[in-house]
Amino acid sequence: MSKNKKIKPILGPGFRDLSGNFLATKKRIIEIIEDNYLRYGYREISQPSLEVSSQIGSYLSEDSSNPMSDVFLFENEKESLMLRYDLTSQMTRYVAANYRDLPSTFKNYRMGNVWRQEKPSPNMRLREFFQADFDILGNSNQSQVDAEICNLIADIFCQIGFKKNEFKIGITNLKIIQGLISNNLKITDQQKIQQISRSIDKKSRLGIKSVKELLGKGRRDESGDFTKGCQLSDGQIDEVINFLKINDLKELKSVLKNPLSMEGIDELSKLLDQASYGDFFDFIELSMDIQRGLSYYSSFAVETNIQNLLLKDDKGKIVDMTGISCASGGRYSKLTSRFGVDIDGSGASIGCDRVSWIANQFKNRISYQKQRPIVILVLDEKFYSNYYEVLKILRDSKINSEIYPGGNAKLSKQFQYCDKNSNPVAIIIGQEEIEKNFIKFKVIKGEKDKNEFTTTKEQLVNEIQKFI
Repeated sequence: MSKNKKIKPILGPGFRDLSGNFLATKKRIIEIIEDNYLRYGYREISQPSLEVSSQIGSYLSEDSSNPMSDVFLFENEKESLMLRYDLTSQMTRYVAANYRDLPSTFKNYRMGNVWRQEKPSPNMRLREFFQADFDILGNSNQSQVDAEICNLIADIFCQIGFKKNEFKIGITNLKIIQGLISNNLKITDQQKIQQISRSIDKKSRLGIKSVKELLGKGRRDESGDFTKGCQLSDGQIDEVINFLKINDLKELKSVLKNPLSMEGIDELSKLLDQASYGDFFDFIELSMDIQRGLSYYSSFAVETNIQNLLLKDDKGKIVDMTGISCASGGRYSKLTSRFGVDIDGSGASIGCDRVSWIANQFKNRISYQKQRPIVILVLDEKFYSNYYEVLKILRDSKINSEIYPGGNAKLSKQFQYCDKNSNPVAIIIGQEEIEKNFIKFKVIKGEKDKNEFTTTKEQLVNEIQKFI
């Protein structure tokens, strides 16, 4: 490469830099989530970003011929490592290794970035994103645990600022659809069953027409990429589509009589009974199209989808968020068994980047510590002792503050610095102020004829707090 050749600063598709209000919103949301995890009795564990690929397994890819196609894989002569694509399969490795030292019922949470080599989209489908997971493993009342997962998600979303009509917590039991496929459709091939389930799972995001195409010959998306379909007959497709329209347990019982489906319906009924004791029952509804993209889920499944929200993407384009998932999970029974330990578990994951993107566009719903520093302007370098005295007063009072870092520059340049950095207030201390023992400050975004004030050192904190 030529020494004089300039490199254009770009990001890879599906990756983002974060700053400003978005980052502040994200931090506040993570804080709300973690506070609630602790409030509900979960304890934190922390795990590495890289794992030995054989320890995690492949539960993500839709391409059975290349099961690791959706993960970031690093191989050399000695080992095969991968960036974690979720936090659940990784956590069960920890549980399997430490189960003798853990409580018989282990409530835990994890928070961190995950990586997926998937196709990015404008609705915040990223290749690197932050998840906040919580799980309960071991001896437990199944319906009680699964109900708590629904209640905790609803509690968090309400605290973030979502209104009731802006999200729904859909639940199902995967045994119901598995019974339909194996008994009614007479399909027993596991790969085919998984393909059908993944196609059904896309209903909330793509609509019923696209699901029919995926169940049949296949679908071509807006970019021109073609996804091969399940090759079901017209009769089989109609049976699946009619099933997806059912949202009542009594109707399910009348339609599906096979043992596996009946078992799933019974478990779902017990979950709903348990959830009715909580404060968030009205947020929960049956959704037969929930199938989960990760193949390790075995029965209960939950997905929190956005409703009735139109938002702007990074380019200012309006995006309909209806059907976009922001929190999902379910029950799994085989994740620890691959290590020779049989421990049932259930949990969910909240997509913090997507939730933050949405919440950042809310108006006055979420509060967070966003006070940018007060800036003490440098009128003359000989006054630094005075500047540091005022700086101490402010910082001792927990007011974010700084001295202008560019030295004795023109005031216009210093005010420009404040404006670009969204600093709320600039403090002005020059010869006159020192001689007369007062402090002048200017509110950066205030009305021009009402934005300059004078005060004393003793009253400075009280006066500043009116504007931050």
